[in-house]
Amino acid sequence: MPRSQRRLGLSLRRRQTFYRVVLLAAIIPVSFVGAQTGQYRVLSMSNVIGAPLATVPAVTGYPAHVPGTEFPDAAWVLRGTNSALRYTHRPETQALQQTQPPLGRPECTRAALIPIRKADAWWQLSQDERRAIFETRSQHIASTLRFLPAIARRLHQSRELGEPFDFLTWFEYSEDDAPLFEELVALLRATEEWQYVDREVDIRLVKDGAARDSR
Repeated sequence: MPRSQRRLGLSLRRRQTFYRVVLLAAIIPVSFVGAQTGQYRVLSMSNVIGAPLATVPAVTGYPAHVPGTEFPDAAWVLRGTNSALRYTHRPETQALQQTQPPLGRPECTRAALIPIRKADAWWQLSQDERRAIFETRSQHIASTLRFLPAIARRLHQSRELGEPFDFLTWFEYSEDDAPLFEELVALLRATEEWQYVDREVDIRLVKDGAARDSR
């Protein structure tokens, strides 16, 4: 087996560490590697707007910013950092903390990785103007709380890292909740906020073991 595939096939201990770090750390680095083998099998890759990503059969998440040189056979490596919430007021933060489920629940065999980039027009707005679009008018938080705890989600910031996307959005949910996730995605894409998105790729995934079990 090529060395890169051995690296992609990390031990169960390291994969569990990915979830443990997400649960306990305040600032969480992450890398998503698209390659021939990995923790999640790709069910579909859809180019929603802008330039596409290379199609891959599998994706793995790592709790670190890994250089692409570690995975010479990978088609792409996307990096981000989960940190403090932005654009939120205290009551919204408290509501999210009370309802947001952890990643890594055993019943959540489905996942989605949706990298997003926003246009320069978004970043030229002031913080208050972005907040007004994000929540006051688009109700990004208020309208999506009802999808918790069925759908676990983490937003990773990438813009400050010089990455090709501004955000890496990661979702986990059970197969039974797949229709609910479709409803969530449709709701978000219909908002005023999403008019500022100029690149988006929608990658739907299933845990590799779950994919084998379903055959």
